[in-house]
Amino acid sequence: MTSAFLTLENVSYRYPDGSPALDNCSLNVRRGSRTALLGANGAGKTTLFLHLNGIFRPSAGQVLCNGIPLDYSRAGMRKHRSLVGLVFQNPDSQLFSANVREDVSFGPMNMGIEECEVRKRVEESLLATGMNKYANRPVHNLSFGQKKRVCIAGVLAMHPEILLLDEPMAGLDANMQGELMVILDRLHAAGITIIIATHDLDFAYGWGDDAIVMEAGRLLAAGAPTKILLRDDVQSALGGTPFIAEITRQLLLIGIDLRGNEYLPRSKSELLLAIAAQATHTKQERTP
Repeated sequence: MTSAFLTLENVSYRYPDGSPALDNCSLNVRRGSRTALLGANGAGKTTLFLHLNGIFRPSAGQVLCNGIPLDYSRAGMRKHRSLVGLVFQNPDSQLFSANVREDVSFGPMNMGIEECEVRKRVEESLLATGMNKYANRPVHNLSFGQKKRVCIAGVLAMHPEILLLDEPMAGLDANMQGELMVILDRLHAAGITIIIATHDLDFAYGWGDDAIVMEAGRLLAAGAPTKILLRDDVQSALGGTPFIAEITRQLLLIGIDLRGNEYLPRSKSELLLAIAAQATHTKQERTP
């Protein structure tokens, strides 16, 4: 599935005080893709998300969903936000009901969905995020990671086709990050398009089908992570190089080429497998 789902056409946006936030941005988000959105603080990542979700309206240009310009009427936004769900970086900005089940049910109830269907969606969403055991727990008694899961469950209850997550790994320990990625991988396998805003170059390099890089409100680069994240201008803007790519490059300098059929390792596990395969190949060549 490669058709454009969300499109920005020459989008610019200024805050009420006149300061620029987005400057003539044009990009496509492919249906069914996993996209990493990168950029320094203040680059425009969150503002971009708020445009994709319809919370912000461009000062110039337009946002399209399935090739159709967004309808910013109340009915149009209700429909759009049922398709495009946004999970904020701070879960406390998104949670406001007394307990977990009430919070997850708020979105579909607000859409006027029948109560029996709402109950079904809520239970499915809680199960999908592993929060079904906490359905009746007060929200304020949850851990930070559990609150993030409830936010995702609340968005899933709207049955979105695309999920926007703003720094979802922030504040989570390694185990919780791993558990969250299992959830997101299941959602992607079920057909949901996912965009994650992140500062983690290694994550973007290994996870994304596509990457979008913002700089000072402008689109600096968009495309395959294995290509654009190795560009000098992108590395300068992001302040670094994906670690796996740097290790692969350094090994090449000493004659160890891990690029099987021009494929570059993109994660720690792939790097270790490539090194093991190279070691086996070298051993076989030296065996009489």
